[in-house]
Amino acid sequence: MRTGEPLPSMEEVLALVDTGRWHWDTAAGLVTVDEVAARLLGLPAEQATLTEAQVRARLHPVDWNEITGVIRLAVAEGTLSEVRIRIMDDRGRIVRVVRSRSKPTFDPLRNAYLLTGTLQEVTDPVPCTSADRGTVTGDWRRSREAFLLDAGRALAEARSTQEVLRVVANLSMPGFSPDGLAVFGVTGDRLTIIGHHGQEPAAEDAFYMPLDTPYPAAEVVRTGRAIYLSTPQQYRARYPLTWPLAERFGRSSWAFLPLIVSGRTMGTWMAAFVNPVAFTPDERSVLTTVARMLAQALSRAGTAESERALTDGLQRSMLPRLGPQRIPGMTLAARYIPTGGGLQVGGDWYDVIPLPNGRFALIIGDVQGHDVRAAGLMGQLRIALRAYASEGHRPDAVLSRASRFLYGINEVDPVDPRFATCLYVEVDPVGGVLDVARAGHPEPAVRMPDTTVLTRQTAGGLPLGIDPDADYPTTRMPLEPGETLLVCTDGLIETGGHDLDTGWQRLRGILERHEGNLEELADALVQAVHGPSSHHTTGPLIDRREDDIALLLLSRRTEGHGAGTGLDGVRASLRRTMLTVEQAEPERVAEARRQLRELLHDWCSTDQVDSAVLLLSEVLTNVLVHTDAAALLEAEITDGPRGRRMRIEVTDSGDDLPHRRTPGELASSGRGLLLIDLLAHAWGVAPRGKGKSIWFELDESEAPPDGTDRTDRADGTDRADGTDRTAPSRPPEGRKPAESRAAP
Repeated sequence: MRTGEPLPSMEEVLALVDTGRWHWDTAAGLVTVDEVAARLLGLPAEQATLTEAQVRARLHPVDWNEITGVIRLAVAEGTLSEVRIRIMDDRGRIVRVVRSRSKPTFDPLRNAYLLTGTLQEVTDPVPCTSADRGTVTGDWRRSREAFLLDAGRALAEARSTQEVLRVVANLSMPGFSPDGLAVFGVTGDRLTIIGHHGQEPAAEDAFYMPLDTPYPAAEVVRTGRAIYLSTPQQYRARYPLTWPLAERFGRSSWAFLPLIVSGRTMGTWMAAFVNPVAFTPDERSVLTTVARMLAQALSRAGTAESERALTDGLQRSMLPRLGPQRIPGMTLAARYIPTGGGLQVGGDWYDVIPLPNGRFALIIGDVQGHDVRAAGLMGQLRIALRAYASEGHRPDAVLSRASRFLYGINEVDPVDPRFATCLYVEVDPVGGVLDVARAGHPEPAVRMPDTTVLTRQTAGGLPLGIDPDADYPTTRMPLEPGETLLVCTDGLIETGGHDLDTGWQRLRGILERHEGNLEELADALVQAVHGPSSHHTTGPLIDRREDDIALLLLSRRTEGHGAGTGLDGVRASLRRTMLTVEQAEPERVAEARRQLRELLHDWCSTDQVDSAVLLLSEVLTNVLVHTDAAALLEAEITDGPRGRRMRIEVTDSGDDLPHRRTPGELASSGRGLLLIDLLAHAWGVAPRGKGKSIWFELDESEAPPDGTDRTDRADGTDRADGTDRTAPSRPPEGRKPAESRAAP
């Protein structure tokens, strides 16, 4: 070839050096070869497209298995792959050895490997030939190291015995992969089979045999030493009595290796081969290493399965199962999700108890900690609460006794004292009345029929187990038809790095948007805080430890309580809330204002909301200042012909009726009724047997009335003189209402 002449084509160069080309698409299962590659494979020297089966028939079985392993490793490392392949003739004789070099790639869309490479005959094949460091070769030792790393990773990730067996069945050992395996265990003095692959489905029945049986797996368990049988003749000569068990599978070589954990032989691993295996030192080293990793994986899986069985049993015994009858007239749903610690049952619990008086008790609580002691204390405390409730005690007495019970346990074991939060709800299924006692637990929440959600402020005491003489006052609240009560542990609120405020905002959004039944709502609440990270938002305390979750949902059904129009032409209440403010609890006035704002969260006029909050503060403060009684707040929103109307009523047991006064410029009181008359559309004072109530109403569709003194009532009475006003009034027809405004 002279200088300046064009270079020969690639086909000419490859033909001169006797090198063939091939292309393999694993998705299609086809291999395309040129004339040289076809001749080297022992086929007619012509370009052809072959199936994988046709190519595999020309290769030594061991080499075919090696090719697949080298390809995966080359793709993982992003390098070339190189293997030596023995070409077989139709009679199974080796006719030549070729070397194949290729650059494999992986197509994730088709889940397939694509390879294009060369094929060249090797005149003097030498095992373990060194190659360039930039390529992945079929070198035995390097393939073995890569295989053992992959096998160790896969076995370490297996979490159950079945997963371990699947991993072992799919192992592709470099150069001599078994096509049948079995894992034997020991039960008492008998050999049993744990799992198998490549055997007959009924083969495991034949392996239930005494350990003194002359069978290789039994001998390995007895002695702790491996047994290698390279030929059927060796097997037959050494174990003539049990040879018929192996003969029917048509294997040529067997390896029986002990599964040893902490110096104790726990079983045997059998690897069987169709092709003869000499079991060289390198091959025995690989098998021994795999057996050790397999023993450790089976031991971990067995321990994990035992723990799961134990904790599942604890969960079934400690947590109640809601029966089909549940609570008459109500629907109940409950969930328990263990997310903290390693147990399937922790310190959180719930319970539903039928009481002697025909009522039901709902209990939810959380014992401090996420360990075995917390789970044990939870079981004891749950039994104690059930016993006290079944005796017929009121909610406050039940929690007082439970606190004394847990305090006594802490005195016996002062090294690790624990406390517990608890919420006890006594449910009257007939009247829908709830009596709530709380021991340091999160407040309950109520979802109203129009999906508005309010947190119910309830009186509470210290967590259980801190003070044996602690008091737990009871708060009474109604559960109206169509309303749903939510009680939960702090895990539902704070999981995901949330605090109590942000956690409640997250739950409020779920409760207000959900449209399914109660069971679906329970699943939605759990999924939103315990599902994939894409399903929930991260809170401000991102490094907060996750906690167990327990929740109860109680909904009062609406049969017989439809939202139809009543006798007065006003529809049933859309929302309703109640709150008691004791003389010794003036701080609850702020809570009353907060609840009213939550009740009016979607009111169209913010000025009207501010006015309602101002008037409520005036009325509640007057009760606390001018009487010695507690104030009962009732606020509701109804739907009438002209739109929604809010009604706020405050009841007390005082005898003196309020009356309108004309305070002086410097007077510090006496303006409450003037503000009510100025800002409310209707108001009045009504005697209530022992005591009285003062109420006012605001219509969403109308602006507040002007400040004139109005006496034009349907019954001719003046609302400011303390007489009863049984029907809500409106401004006279034709009066132009003043603009909405709030008093300063």
